[in-house]
Amino acid sequence: MLREGLDRRLHLSSAQDLSVNTPLRTLAMLAALSWAALGAAAQAAPIFVLNSLDASVSVVDPVSWKELRRLPTGKEPHHLYMTPDEKSVIVANALGDSLTFIDPRSAEIQRVVRGIVDPYHLRFSPDMKWFVTAGNRLNHVDIYRWDGKDLQLAARVSTGKTPSHVWIDARSTTAYVSMQDSDELVAIDLATQKLKWRVKTGPMPADIYGTADGRTLLVGLTGSDGVEVFDVSGAEPRSVRRIKTGEGAHAFRGAGDRRHVYLSNRVANTISKIDLQKLEVVASYPAPGGPDCMDVIDGGKLLLVTSRWSRKLTVIDTEARKVVRQVSVGKSPHGVWTLDHAAR
Repeated sequence: MLREGLDRRLHLSSAQDLSVNTPLRTLAMLAALSWAALGAAAQAAPIFVLNSLDASVSVVDPVSWKELRRLPTGKEPHHLYMTPDEKSVIVANALGDSLTFIDPRSAEIQRVVRGIVDPYHLRFSPDMKWFVTAGNRLNHVDIYRWDGKDLQLAARVSTGKTPSHVWIDARSTTAYVSMQDSDELVAIDLATQKLKWRVKTGPMPADIYGTADGRTLLVGLTGSDGVEVFDVSGAEPRSVRRIKTGEGAHAFRGAGDRRHVYLSNRVANTISKIDLQKLEVVASYPAPGGPDCMDVIDGGKLLLVTSRWSRKLTVIDTEARKVVRQVSVGKSPHGVWTLDHAAR
């Protein structure tokens, strides 16, 4: 009714003199901007934060920056990933041996898939044919076929100790998996589900990030203070460089510009921005409370990071290089995701 009344008054004013009409035009412009802002707020996709020790997902409103509600999951949800069609966010419940599918727009639970053994970390292949999980406590990697709706186990691959994070190359041919407690990186051929190679890394390798050309992998060394760089363009991998970032180097997230990637340093309480062409740190940001997983809001200005030890979602302004707000969530927040993300 308010908008209808405003529209009616603006229509009646059109025959009046310019001196009266000018303020009304200004009012109309302000009203239009206000309605546009309200529409944008209504359409803003929620932010999902996994509370690993609460077996829940916090749903956060990116406009008010308030926790709206919590969704129940299986035990120990650690990581989450979007389906290729972006119709579902999949939460991997490691101790619950299950996956929880959530609508990324409405934040409603769509379904629960049980019988997925120890899904700690998860990733889809770019061609949408394969779904890979790292069994962190059971020392295996599971490779599933994906038909757009259902998962079918193709193979269970025995690996080293404590598979941690998964990266799949752009051609959807190889899954790279870090072994947290045996200090290794392994490559698995997706078509045959066989190990291609195994290489030693620095202490406690965690997240993995591959360059767009498929030639280089970056591995965060949580037991150290930086990133180990591997050349994987040949038949055998080669460790070619170390990039010093900060103690507890852990998780990556692309900045959205196809040139830079962020890395959380869990012990140092910082985020490093790495130039993928120069393979060096070009910026650093404060991130209190044990920074872990990240996401980047579309546009690249805001960086979301879970503060693992302080039960917070921390929001960093990447231009001002400072923390601009924190949102209280559950115990041991780990994965974070939003549909309104920067380009992957």
